[in-house]
Amino acid sequence: MNQKELREIRKRFKLDKDSISHVYGCYVNAAKDIVARMDMSMGLMEQEEAELYLKQLKKAISGTLGKNLLDIGFSTKQVEDSDEHRLLQALRLSHLRDEDMRELFYQRVIESLDFGDESYVILLASDSYDIPFKGNDDEIWEEGSNEVFDYMICCICPVKDAKASLRYFAEERNFRGASSGHVLGTPELGFMFPTFDDRSTNIYNALYYSRGLADIHEEFIAGIFNTEKVPMSAGAQQHAFSDVLCESLGNDCSLDVVKAVHGQIRERLLIHKESKDPEVPEIYVEDVDDILKSSGVPDEKIGTFNEACRREFGEQSVLNPINLMESNKFQMVTPQVKITVDPEFTYTITTKVIDGSRYILIPMGEGVEVNGIDISTDASDAGEAGQGRDAGAIGEAEQASVSGAHESAETAGNADDEVEF
Repeated sequence: MNQKELREIRKRFKLDKDSISHVYGCYVNAAKDIVARMDMSMGLMEQEEAELYLKQLKKAISGTLGKNLLDIGFSTKQVEDSDEHRLLQALRLSHLRDEDMRELFYQRVIESLDFGDESYVILLASDSYDIPFKGNDDEIWEEGSNEVFDYMICCICPVKDAKASLRYFAEERNFRGASSGHVLGTPELGFMFPTFDDRSTNIYNALYYSRGLADIHEEFIAGIFNTEKVPMSAGAQQHAFSDVLCESLGNDCSLDVVKAVHGQIRERLLIHKESKDPEVPEIYVEDVDDILKSSGVPDEKIGTFNEACRREFGEQSVLNPINLMESNKFQMVTPQVKITVDPEFTYTITTKVIDGSRYILIPMGEGVEVNGIDISTDASDAGEAGQGRDAGAIGEAEQASVSGAHESAETAGNADDEVEF
Protein backbone atom coordinates (compact mmCIF):
# COMPACT_ATOMS: atom_id res chain seq x y z
CA MET A 1 0.00 0.00 0.00
CA ASN A 2 1.07 3.57 -0.55
CA GLN A 3 0.08 6.76 1.27
CA LYS A 4 -2.75 7.62 -1.16
CA GLU A 5 -4.35 4.21 -0.76
CA LEU A 6 -3.95 4.40 2.99
CA ARG A 7 -5.61 7.84 3.13
CA GLU A 8 -8.50 6.52 1.06
CA ILE A 9 -9.20 3.78 3.62
CA ARG A 10 -8.72 6.11 6.60
CA LYS A 11 -11.52 8.30 5.26
CA ARG A 12 -13.89 5.39 5.84
CA PHE A 13 -13.63 5.80 9.62
CA LYS A 14 -16.26 8.50 9.97
CA LEU A 15 -19.77 8.23 11.34
CA ASP A 16 -21.33 9.81 8.26
CA LYS A 17 -19.79 7.09 6.07
CA ASP A 18 -21.76 4.33 7.84
CA SER A 19 -18.88 2.01 6.95
CA ILE A 20 -18.34 0.36 10.35
CA SER A 21 -21.68 -0.94 11.59
CA HIS A 22 -20.53 -3.28 14.35
CA VAL A 23 -17.66 -3.59 16.83
CA TYR A 24 -16.70 -6.90 18.41
CA GLY A 25 -14.12 -7.61 21.06
CA CYS A 26 -13.14 -9.08 24.39
CA TYR A 27 -11.55 -7.87 27.61
CA VAL A 28 -8.53 -9.95 28.70
CA ASN A 29 -7.17 -9.62 32.23
CA ALA A 30 -3.56 -9.96 33.39
CA ALA A 31 -4.11 -13.69 34.03
CA LYS A 32 -5.01 -14.10 30.33
CA ASP A 33 -8.65 -14.85 31.08
CA ILE A 34 -11.48 -13.37 29.04
CA VAL A 35 -13.64 -11.50 31.54
CA ALA A 36 -16.03 -9.85 29.07
CA ARG A 37 -17.07 -10.14 25.43
CA MET A 38 -18.38 -7.26 23.34
CA ASP A 39 -20.86 -7.28 20.48
CA MET A 40 -21.92 -3.69 19.87
CA SER A 41 -23.95 -2.00 17.16
CA MET A 42 -22.57 1.42 16.20
CA GLY A 43 -26.10 2.56 15.42
CA LEU A 44 -27.19 2.05 19.03
CA MET A 45 -24.29 3.99 20.54
CA GLU A 46 -24.30 7.62 21.55
CA GLN A 47 -22.51 9.72 18.95
CA GLU A 48 -19.58 10.53 21.24
CA GLU A 49 -19.07 6.87 22.15
CA ALA A 50 -19.24 5.75 18.51
CA GLU A 51 -16.69 8.39 17.49
CA LEU A 52 -14.32 7.23 20.23
CA TYR A 53 -14.49 3.63 19.01
CA LEU A 54 -13.88 4.72 15.42
CA LYS A 55 -10.92 6.78 16.60
CA GLN A 56 -9.45 3.73 18.35
CA LEU A 57 -9.90 1.51 15.30
CA LYS A 58 -8.47 4.12 12.94
CA LYS A 59 -5.26 4.16 14.99
CA ALA A 60 -4.50 0.68 13.62
CA ILE A 61 -3.88 2.23 10.18
CA SER A 62 -2.34 5.50 11.36
CA GLY A 63 1.30 6.50 11.23
CA THR A 64 4.03 6.24 8.62
CA LEU A 65 4.42 3.40 6.14
CA GLY A 66 7.70 1.61 6.69
CA LYS A 67 8.06 3.05 10.19
CA ASN A 68 5.20 2.01 12.46
CA LEU A 69 3.08 0.57 9.63
CA LEU A 70 4.78 -2.57 8.36
CA ASP A 71 3.95 -4.95 5.51
CA ILE A 72 3.38 -8.56 6.52
CA GLY A 73 3.64 -10.93 3.57
CA PHE A 74 2.07 -14.38 3.21
CA SER A 75 3.69 -17.02 1.04
CA THR A 76 1.76 -18.69 -1.77
CA LYS A 77 1.73 -21.89 0.28
CA GLN A 78 0.16 -20.06 3.24
CA VAL A 79 -2.55 -18.51 1.07
CA GLU A 80 -3.37 -21.86 -0.51
CA ASP A 81 -3.52 -23.86 2.72
CA SER A 82 -2.61 -22.64 6.20
CA ASP A 83 -4.51 -22.27 9.46
CA GLU A 84 -3.44 -18.66 10.01
CA HIS A 85 -4.54 -17.40 6.59
CA ARG A 86 -7.71 -19.51 6.59
CA LEU A 87 -8.76 -17.97 9.91
CA LEU A 88 -8.22 -14.39 8.74
CA GLN A 89 -10.11 -15.08 5.52
CA ALA A 90 -12.99 -16.66 7.44
CA LEU A 91 -13.21 -13.64 9.73
CA ARG A 92 -13.24 -11.02 6.99
CA LEU A 93 -15.56 -12.88 4.58
CA SER A 94 -18.09 -13.49 7.39
CA HIS A 95 -17.77 -9.80 8.35
CA LEU A 96 -16.82 -11.10 11.83
CA ARG A 97 -20.29 -12.56 12.40
CA ASP A 98 -18.97 -16.10 12.87
CA GLU A 99 -18.76 -16.41 16.65
CA ASP A 100 -16.65 -19.59 16.57
CA MET A 101 -14.06 -17.91 14.34
CA ARG A 102 -13.97 -14.90 16.64
CA GLU A 103 -13.38 -17.10 19.67
CA LEU A 104 -10.61 -18.97 17.88
CA PHE A 105 -8.96 -15.67 16.98
CA TYR A 106 -9.23 -14.37 20.55
CA GLN A 107 -7.52 -17.50 21.86
CA ARG A 108 -4.68 -17.21 19.35
CA VAL A 109 -4.08 -13.62 20.33
CA ILE A 110 -4.09 -14.50 24.04
CA GLU A 111 -1.71 -17.43 23.51
CA SER A 112 0.77 -15.45 21.42
CA LEU A 113 0.74 -11.93 22.89
CA ASP A 114 3.08 -11.01 25.73
CA PHE A 115 1.57 -7.97 27.43
CA GLY A 116 3.24 -8.47 30.77
CA ASP A 117 0.93 -7.83 33.73
CA GLU A 118 -1.35 -5.51 31.77
CA SER A 119 -4.96 -6.17 30.91
CA TYR A 120 -6.06 -5.37 27.38
CA VAL A 121 -8.99 -5.32 24.99
CA ILE A 122 -9.09 -6.89 21.54
CA LEU A 123 -11.26 -4.80 19.21
CA LEU A 124 -12.47 -6.07 15.83
CA ALA A 125 -14.40 -4.35 13.05
CA SER A 126 -15.03 -4.97 9.37
CA ASP A 127 -16.04 -2.91 6.37
CA SER A 128 -17.15 -3.45 2.78
CA TYR A 129 -15.84 -0.67 0.57
CA ASP A 130 -17.48 -0.35 -2.84
CA ILE A 131 -14.36 0.92 -4.62
CA PRO A 132 -15.23 3.88 -6.86
CA PHE A 133 -13.45 4.50 -10.14
CA LYS A 134 -10.60 6.99 -10.03
CA GLY A 135 -9.58 9.04 -13.06
CA ASN A 136 -6.06 9.94 -14.16
CA ASP A 137 -6.48 13.24 -12.32
CA ASP A 138 -7.23 11.30 -9.10
CA GLU A 139 -10.86 12.42 -9.24
CA ILE A 140 -13.16 9.80 -7.74
CA TRP A 141 -16.36 8.85 -9.57
CA GLU A 142 -18.79 7.76 -6.88
CA GLU A 143 -21.23 6.29 -9.40
CA GLY A 144 -18.93 3.66 -10.91
CA SER A 145 -17.45 0.58 -9.25
CA ASN A 146 -16.54 -2.97 -10.21
CA GLU A 147 -15.04 -4.31 -6.96
CA VAL A 148 -15.89 -4.47 -3.27
CA PHE A 149 -12.99 -4.39 -0.82
CA ASP A 150 -13.92 -6.50 2.22
CA TYR A 151 -11.44 -6.03 5.04
CA MET A 152 -11.12 -6.33 8.80
CA ILE A 153 -9.39 -4.19 11.41
CA CYS A 154 -7.97 -5.45 14.70
CA CYS A 155 -6.41 -3.39 17.46
CA ILE A 156 -5.08 -4.30 20.89
CA CYS A 157 -5.67 -1.62 23.51
CA PRO A 158 -4.20 -1.63 27.03
CA VAL A 159 -6.63 -1.14 29.90
CA LYS A 160 -5.55 1.50 32.38
CA ASP A 161 -6.77 2.77 35.72
CA ALA A 162 -8.40 6.15 35.38
CA LYS A 163 -6.78 8.99 37.27
CA ALA A 164 -8.63 10.16 40.34
CA SER A 165 -9.98 13.69 39.92
CA LEU A 166 -12.28 16.24 41.49
CA ARG A 167 -15.61 16.17 39.69
CA TYR A 168 -18.47 18.63 39.95
CA PHE A 169 -21.80 17.24 41.18
CA ALA A 170 -24.55 19.64 40.16
CA GLU A 171 -27.07 18.39 42.72
CA GLU A 172 -24.60 19.09 45.53
CA ARG A 173 -23.08 22.19 43.93
CA ASN A 174 -19.71 20.92 44.99
CA PHE A 175 -16.57 19.16 43.74
CA ARG A 176 -15.80 15.73 45.18
CA GLY A 177 -13.12 13.14 44.58
CA ALA A 178 -14.12 10.57 42.00
CA SER A 179 -12.56 7.88 39.84
CA SER A 180 -14.14 6.68 36.62
CA GLY A 181 -12.83 3.11 36.85
CA HIS A 182 -10.89 1.58 33.97
CA VAL A 183 -10.28 3.24 30.62
CA LEU A 184 -9.20 2.00 27.22
CA GLY A 185 -5.81 3.35 26.21
CA THR A 186 -4.44 4.08 22.75
CA PRO A 187 -3.84 0.87 20.74
CA GLU A 188 -0.37 -0.60 21.14
CA LEU A 189 -0.66 -2.78 18.06
CA GLY A 190 -3.11 -3.82 15.40
CA PHE A 191 -3.49 -4.75 11.76
CA MET A 192 -5.63 -4.54 8.65
CA PHE A 193 -6.26 -7.59 6.49
CA PRO A 194 -6.07 -7.79 3.55
CA THR A 195 -4.23 -4.78 2.12
CA PHE A 196 -5.57 -2.28 -0.42
CA ASP A 197 -2.78 -2.50 -3.00
CA ASP A 198 -3.29 -0.66 -6.30
CA ARG A 199 -6.79 0.10 -4.97
CA SER A 200 -7.64 -3.59 -5.02
CA THR A 201 -7.77 -6.55 -2.63
CA ASN A 202 -4.44 -8.23 -1.90
CA ILE A 203 -4.90 -11.31 0.28
CA TYR A 204 -1.14 -11.93 0.21
CA ASN A 205 -0.48 -9.06 2.59
CA ALA A 206 -1.56 -7.56 5.90
CA LEU A 207 -0.68 -4.09 7.19
CA TYR A 208 0.67 -4.26 10.74
CA TYR A 209 0.62 -1.33 13.16
CA SER A 210 2.94 -0.88 16.15
CA ARG A 211 2.74 2.18 18.37
CA GLY A 212 6.23 1.54 19.67
CA LEU A 213 9.12 1.78 17.22
CA ALA A 214 11.47 -0.49 19.18
CA ASP A 215 9.21 -3.28 20.48
CA ILE A 216 6.82 -4.35 17.72
CA HIS A 217 5.65 -7.50 19.56
CA GLU A 218 7.28 -10.01 17.26
CA GLU A 219 5.62 -12.81 19.24
CA PHE A 220 2.20 -11.54 18.09
CA ILE A 221 3.34 -11.41 14.45
CA ALA A 222 4.65 -14.97 14.70
CA GLY A 223 1.50 -16.28 16.41
CA ILE A 224 -1.09 -14.61 14.18
CA PHE A 225 0.64 -14.48 10.78
CA ASN A 226 3.28 -17.22 11.14
CA THR A 227 5.38 -15.31 8.63
CA GLU A 228 8.77 -16.62 7.55
CA LYS A 229 10.45 -13.26 8.05
CA VAL A 230 9.42 -10.77 10.73
CA PRO A 231 10.03 -7.20 9.53
CA MET A 232 12.77 -5.29 11.33
CA SER A 233 11.40 -2.53 13.55
CA ALA A 234 12.26 1.11 12.85
CA GLY A 235 14.22 1.28 16.09
CA ALA A 236 16.20 -1.87 15.24
CA GLN A 237 17.00 -0.52 11.77
CA GLN A 238 18.34 2.73 13.22
CA HIS A 239 20.52 0.96 15.78
CA ALA A 240 21.76 -1.56 13.20
CA PHE A 241 22.72 1.16 10.70
CA SER A 242 24.42 3.17 13.43
CA ASP A 243 26.42 0.15 14.63
CA VAL A 244 27.40 -0.91 11.10
CA LEU A 245 28.59 2.59 10.23
CA CYS A 246 30.60 2.97 13.44
CA GLU A 247 32.16 -0.50 13.49
CA SER A 248 32.96 -0.66 9.76
CA LEU A 249 34.59 2.75 9.54
CA GLY A 250 36.38 2.75 12.89
CA ASN A 251 38.54 5.86 13.21
CA ASP A 252 37.21 7.12 9.87
CA CYS A 253 33.72 7.54 11.36
CA SER A 254 34.34 11.24 11.88
CA LEU A 255 32.02 14.17 12.43
CA ASP A 256 32.38 15.17 8.78
CA VAL A 257 31.41 11.69 7.58
CA VAL A 258 28.31 11.48 9.77
CA LYS A 259 27.33 15.04 8.78
CA ALA A 260 27.60 14.02 5.12
CA VAL A 261 25.48 10.88 5.57
CA HIS A 262 22.89 12.75 7.65
CA GLY A 263 22.76 15.58 5.10
CA GLN A 264 22.22 13.24 2.14
CA ILE A 265 19.49 11.30 3.93
CA ARG A 266 17.76 14.54 4.90
CA GLU A 267 18.00 15.86 1.33
CA ARG A 268 16.52 12.67 -0.12
CA LEU A 269 13.59 12.80 2.28
CA LEU A 270 12.94 16.47 1.47
CA ILE A 271 12.97 15.73 -2.27
CA HIS A 272 10.65 12.77 -1.72
CA LYS A 273 8.26 14.94 0.28
CA GLU A 274 8.25 17.74 -2.30
CA SER A 275 7.58 15.25 -5.11
CA LYS A 276 4.47 14.04 -3.24
CA ASP A 277 5.42 10.48 -4.14
CA PRO A 278 2.96 8.19 -2.29
CA GLU A 279 5.41 5.28 -2.21
CA VAL A 280 7.78 4.58 0.70
CA PRO A 281 11.16 6.33 0.15
CA GLU A 282 14.20 4.14 -0.52
CA ILE A 283 17.97 4.42 -0.40
CA TYR A 284 20.44 1.78 -1.56
CA VAL A 285 23.61 0.78 0.24
CA GLU A 286 25.50 1.78 -2.91
CA ASP A 287 24.19 5.33 -2.43
CA VAL A 288 25.71 5.42 1.05
CA ASP A 289 28.92 3.97 -0.40
CA ASP A 290 29.16 6.99 -2.72
CA ILE A 291 28.67 9.39 0.21
CA LEU A 292 31.44 7.68 2.16
CA LYS A 293 33.76 7.71 -0.85
CA SER A 294 33.23 11.44 -1.41
CA SER A 295 34.02 11.97 2.29
CA GLY A 296 37.43 10.34 1.90
CA VAL A 297 36.70 6.97 3.52
CA PRO A 298 39.11 4.26 2.24
CA ASP A 299 37.68 1.74 -0.26
CA GLU A 300 38.53 -1.16 2.06
CA LYS A 301 36.34 0.21 4.83
CA ILE A 302 33.55 1.04 2.37
CA GLY A 303 33.63 -2.62 1.30
CA THR A 304 33.42 -3.72 4.94
CA PHE A 305 30.44 -1.39 5.44
CA ASN A 306 28.72 -2.79 2.36
CA GLU A 307 29.14 -6.40 3.50
CA ALA A 308 27.93 -5.59 7.02
CA CYS A 309 24.80 -3.90 5.63
CA ARG A 310 23.97 -6.96 3.56
CA ARG A 311 24.29 -9.16 6.65
CA GLU A 312 22.04 -6.90 8.71
CA PHE A 313 19.45 -5.86 6.12
CA GLY A 314 19.54 -8.66 3.55
CA GLU A 315 21.12 -9.14 0.14
CA GLN A 316 18.92 -6.56 -1.59
CA SER A 317 19.95 -3.92 0.94
CA VAL A 318 17.22 -1.45 0.02
CA LEU A 319 16.88 0.75 3.09
CA ASN A 320 14.18 3.12 4.27
CA PRO A 321 15.96 6.47 4.95
CA ILE A 322 13.24 7.44 7.43
CA ASN A 323 14.49 4.72 9.78
CA LEU A 324 18.25 5.24 9.44
CA MET A 325 18.67 8.63 11.09
CA GLU A 326 16.39 11.31 12.52
CA SER A 327 16.56 13.70 9.59
CA ASN A 328 14.92 16.60 11.42
CA LYS A 329 17.35 16.51 14.34
CA PHE A 330 21.14 16.63 14.66
CA GLN A 331 22.46 16.07 18.15
CA MET A 332 25.96 15.63 19.54
CA VAL A 333 26.56 14.11 22.97
CA THR A 334 29.62 14.01 25.21
CA PRO A 335 29.72 12.86 28.84
CA GLN A 336 29.26 16.49 29.93
CA VAL A 337 27.48 18.24 27.06
CA LYS A 338 24.50 17.68 24.78
CA ILE A 339 24.33 19.88 21.67
CA THR A 340 21.29 20.03 19.39
CA VAL A 341 21.76 21.79 16.06
CA ASP A 342 19.30 22.82 13.35
CA PRO A 343 20.02 20.29 10.56
CA GLU A 344 20.36 23.16 8.07
CA PHE A 345 23.37 24.51 9.97
CA THR A 346 25.41 21.38 10.66
CA TYR A 347 28.05 22.70 8.26
CA THR A 348 29.00 25.29 10.90
CA ILE A 349 30.11 22.64 13.43
CA THR A 350 33.73 21.52 13.42
CA THR A 351 36.15 19.73 15.71
CA LYS A 352 39.64 20.98 16.48
CA VAL A 353 42.63 20.11 18.65
CA ILE A 354 43.73 23.11 20.74
CA ASP A 355 46.71 22.85 23.09
CA GLY A 356 46.47 19.07 22.89
CA SER A 357 42.76 18.93 23.81
CA ARG A 358 39.90 18.13 21.43
CA TYR A 359 37.07 20.62 21.08
CA ILE A 360 33.72 20.94 19.36
CA LEU A 361 33.58 24.41 17.78
CA ILE A 362 30.37 26.31 17.09
CA PRO A 363 30.42 29.89 15.76
CA MET A 364 28.63 32.22 18.19
CA GLY A 365 26.47 34.86 16.56
CA GLU A 366 24.05 37.30 18.15
CA GLY A 367 21.23 36.27 20.46
CA VAL A 368 22.94 33.71 22.71
CA GLU A 369 20.96 32.69 25.80
CA VAL A 370 21.91 30.65 28.86
CA ASN A 371 18.93 29.41 30.89
CA GLY A 372 16.85 32.12 29.25
CA ILE A 373 19.35 34.89 30.03
CA ASP A 374 20.91 36.86 27.17
CA ILE A 375 24.69 36.77 27.47
CA SER A 376 27.40 38.95 26.00
CA THR A 377 29.45 37.44 23.17
CA ASP A 378 31.97 40.28 22.80
CA ALA A 379 35.33 39.15 21.47
CA SER A 380 37.11 40.75 24.43
CA ASP A 381 35.10 38.67 26.93
CA ALA A 382 35.78 35.51 24.99
CA GLY A 383 39.48 36.27 24.84
CA GLU A 384 39.73 36.74 28.61
CA ALA A 385 37.77 33.60 29.37
CA GLY A 386 39.53 31.45 26.81
CA GLN A 387 43.04 32.83 27.41
CA GLY A 388 43.94 32.66 23.74
CA ARG A 389 41.77 29.72 22.83
CA ASP A 390 39.14 29.96 20.08
CA ALA A 391 35.98 31.79 21.19
CA GLY A 392 33.83 29.04 19.77
CA ALA A 393 35.27 26.21 21.85
CA ILE A 394 32.45 25.10 24.11
CA GLY A 395 33.78 22.02 25.80
CA GLU A 396 36.30 19.21 25.84
CA ALA A 397 35.19 15.75 24.83
CA GLU A 398 37.18 12.54 24.80
CA GLN A 399 35.15 11.37 21.83
CA ALA A 400 32.11 13.19 20.48
CA SER A 401 29.28 11.00 19.27
CA VAL A 402 26.42 12.00 17.05
CA SER A 403 23.27 10.79 18.72
CA GLY A 404 21.26 11.51 15.60
CA ALA A 405 22.74 8.23 14.38
CA HIS A 406 22.26 6.36 17.67
CA GLU A 407 18.99 7.40 19.29
CA SER A 408 15.58 6.04 18.39
CA ALA A 409 12.12 7.09 19.47
CA GLU A 410 10.36 4.54 21.65
CA THR A 411 6.84 5.54 20.68
CA ALA A 412 5.09 7.52 18.03
CA GLY A 413 4.33 10.12 20.68
CA ASN A 414 0.56 10.20 20.32
CA ALA A 415 -1.52 11.26 23.30
CA ASP A 416 -3.83 8.57 24.61
CA ASP A 417 -7.44 8.65 23.48
CA GLU A 418 -9.53 6.91 26.08
CA VAL A 419 -12.80 5.02 26.01
CA GLU A 420 -14.40 4.35 29.38
CA PHE A 421 -16.14 1.04 29.86
